[in-house]
Amino acid sequence: MLVSPNTYMRRGIIGDLLLTNRVTSENRYSSCCLNAFDVTGLKAFRSLEKIRQKGIHEPCTPYTTLQYHDISGLQHANMSSQTGITVNSSNMQDCHSPFTYEAAMEALSSLITRKKRDGNLNTDAKYTKLERMSMYVQILGIKEQIADLNIIHVAGTKGKGSTCTFCEAILRESGFRTGLFTSPHLIDVKERFRLNGLEISEGQFLLYFWDCWNQLKDKITEDLPMPPLFQFLTLLGLKIFVSEKVDVAIIEVGMGGKNDSTNVIQDPTVCGITSLGFDHTEILGDTLEKIALHKAGIFKPKVPAFTVPQLPEAMVVLKKRAHELEVPLQVIAPLTYKRLNGVTLSLSGDHQLVNAGLAVSLCKSWLNTTGKWEKLLKNDIADDSLPEAFLRGLSTAHLSGRAQIVHDFSLGLSNQTKIDETCHGELIFYLDGAHSPESMDACARWFSNVVNENIHRPVPLFSKNRSLNDSCSSNGCIQQLNDKQESKTISKRILLFNCMEVRDPEIILPRLVDICASSGSDFSKAIFVPSISTYSKVTSGNSDIPINTPSKDLAWQFSLQRVWERITHGKDVGMNKNLKTEIMPPTKFLYDDITNCNPENGKFSCSAVFPSLPSAISFLRNSARDNPSLRLQVLVTGSLHLVGDVLKLLRR
Repeated sequence: MLVSPNTYMRRGIIGDLLLTNRVTSENRYSSCCLNAFDVTGLKAFRSLEKIRQKGIHEPCTPYTTLQYHDISGLQHANMSSQTGITVNSSNMQDCHSPFTYEAAMEALSSLITRKKRDGNLNTDAKYTKLERMSMYVQILGIKEQIADLNIIHVAGTKGKGSTCTFCEAILRESGFRTGLFTSPHLIDVKERFRLNGLEISEGQFLLYFWDCWNQLKDKITEDLPMPPLFQFLTLLGLKIFVSEKVDVAIIEVGMGGKNDSTNVIQDPTVCGITSLGFDHTEILGDTLEKIALHKAGIFKPKVPAFTVPQLPEAMVVLKKRAHELEVPLQVIAPLTYKRLNGVTLSLSGDHQLVNAGLAVSLCKSWLNTTGKWEKLLKNDIADDSLPEAFLRGLSTAHLSGRAQIVHDFSLGLSNQTKIDETCHGELIFYLDGAHSPESMDACARWFSNVVNENIHRPVPLFSKNRSLNDSCSSNGCIQQLNDKQESKTISKRILLFNCMEVRDPEIILPRLVDICASSGSDFSKAIFVPSISTYSKVTSGNSDIPINTPSKDLAWQFSLQRVWERITHGKDVGMNKNLKTEIMPPTKFLYDDITNCNPENGKFSCSAVFPSLPSAISFLRNSARDNPSLRLQVLVTGSLHLVGDVLKLLRR
């Protein structure tokens, strides 16, 4: 066969022969950086051409070259060598292409809706949410392939992200190609999609994003509009995993279960339900029975399911629904340290033993159902022991923003070429996105345990030459301090807090204070800040956070402060609700004596409201930098959005 010298040939991973001509100026494609691992790349280019023909493309380079490369070694070691497509360009960011990452973020932002997330509440809609999801799946042409993903589907109130992360690590270490879909993201939307343990690349994201976007955009009608944000991201995740031909996809439910977008999955291999509690009660219901019924909505007839010990009212509902669907439901006890055989869970906190136990059972069931369990065992371990691959997965799984410890290593970098740790104090962030009463209990117990281990401190996770991904390989790295160092250190525990207004601070803050106080880990101060992240826009991880943020209404933060002061003083201090409280000067805040506190006159020494998160972080850094003997232990909690914003600021 004769082939033009400007044509590149290579077999795609589904065996089709790809013949792609060099793209010339007549094609007028924009300059992009797109990585792919499937022939889907050809569809993407057709989609790009459709957009160009519709008149929204402005060419910015004379040509783009389509090349092939081998990507073995770029993904996890368990990943086999695949063929990739790359569109190379040196000036993607300089052109006005509609296909850049920022353009994708703008497109995603357009899908954000203020409507309630339970699609079935819209009685005027022709189709229910799940009916629409099924139609979207048909449009993308992935209905049949979804069944081949061998899905592990996990719902729950708390711990479902950790359970999914444990499952992914276990099965990856067992030699399988994995896909993981979780939510929400903390810094960048790509975090929601992992392939073989690694966040999807920007190029891969762009390829699959625009392919899905254009296919759906071409088919929208009045009765079938573009899917809202989470529905689109769910579809995108399924498309990615189908195209990447993963051996197993681990899918975390967004909210509830019965009406969740992920429940478009009809043939999971196994289902799991983590600990249940009160969250999203405005949608899921105000009793555990109602919430449990929503969670049990992911059960499928005769498909194995596992859960953890629940309160009786929740367990009754789960078992009843399982019986109706002939689901073999098993209740799994927390993992024991004996079974871990000396291995430490990579996700910190005793509550992770519950999640790890569930993950182990889900993975064993998955391996049994797919016929891989006996092969993995190799008859060399006792029945109750865990395979080495399971132990490796449990000890290496990572999930940002959940029981995560970050030592701010930037303190010694200011105007210095050599870091001298004796010239500044320590600033340690303990990050956990707890926002429900039950998760706040677990967060408080974890924080109390780690800060009371006074001979330990986190390994520096952020430094001049270390990226977030490089640094955050575990969720609780520690190193030992010698007695001399410890004796000179003055520790102050600070709460950095914000929560959404739908949360009840009268419930979650007292639980946090009580648990910490009972273990001797009281907070010296509390700082309340407004959020940076907005719920009306999706931004990339590389977008800047302005140091001088626009003025915001701080009424909610002052309300949180009043609740805190009331808890701190042990009684209702009778504050005048019409009183305009002042923001205490940061220089006085840390060292102002508690006896100077007079909430009735708007004077607080136990807490402060800062006008922005950057100003609070700057204050904490300056305080630690200027006081060599000071150790600031800052618990960041109340909102995953707050945790993500802090991580983004620390990464700067």
